[in-house]
Amino acid sequence: MIQIYRKPTCGLLKSSLKPNFGSAFKTKMRLVILEDYDLASEWAAKYIRNRIIQFKPSAERYFTLGLPTGSTPLGCYKKLIEYYKSGDISFKFVKTFNMDEYVGLPRDHPESYHSYMVNNFFQHIDIDLSNTHILDGNACDLEAECEAFERKITEAGGIDLFPGSSLVSRTRVKTLAKDTILANARFFGNDLSKVPTMTLTVGVGTVMDAREVMILITGAHKAFALYKAIEEGVNHMWTVSAFQQHPHTIFVCDEDATLELRALVEHLHVEQTQEAQPWEAGTAEGSWGRRKTIISPSKVIV
Repeated sequence: MIQIYRKPTCGLLKSSLKPNFGSAFKTKMRLVILEDYDLASEWAAKYIRNRIIQFKPSAERYFTLGLPTGSTPLGCYKKLIEYYKSGDISFKFVKTFNMDEYVGLPRDHPESYHSYMVNNFFQHIDIDLSNTHILDGNACDLEAECEAFERKITEAGGIDLFPGSSLVSRTRVKTLAKDTILANARFFGNDLSKVPTMTLTVGVGTVMDAREVMILITGAHKAFALYKAIEEGVNHMWTVSAFQQHPHTIFVCDEDATLELRALVEHLHVEQTQEAQPWEAGTAEGSWGRRKTIISPSKVIV
């Protein structure tokens, strides 16, 4: 079944536009388009905040959150820190699992993803560091480390919400592409000899097991990836496209990331929905943010 959320018209009740977790998520993938990076980051942070509050975590029932690294989620982390400092949210009963770590880079190296998470998020909130899980890129047996990480996720009851970006298969050792190594050189004084060439990374298969997935895609340089993720079928060359088959997936992006969607938009009906915010905590339904509703004969991306 296809559910379509249209712009309100005369006589149409506002409540009829609210998403229903029991049905909407089973029928479609959602694409939330915000004007710029800051608004996309804020929307994503509010969604995570509301999800945690709604879950009502406790010492007997932890909320399990996946965490990405890189430049894209920094704005989201900044907003989550603001929500914590304002008293809106606590991370005391939250467990986290990170997506990546460099192989061979010391844990305390300023460019390690462990340092990234501590500096950009963990040290600013009330999370117990024993509840944070980051792959060990210096483990003697890297394959065993990946397997142990998967077991920890299972023992935690699985991941409730996993924000992500670029993904591979299962948690595994991954050789970085040359363009990625070149891009990372700026963090290592532009000395390619110092740039790690391998990572341990959580893959799409692991993230697909999460109960809910939110993919953050921002910037014109990610436009083709977004196009491949939502407009074509599942493609092993673009593993992020696998989330077309996940029942609870939200793509959150800015306008720049939609540039490659223009060809599709020419053949689709596009309209703005009402002004609102991500779903409110404590309810199975909530209000909508300003976004484009893209309607095609085969699927609806809202």
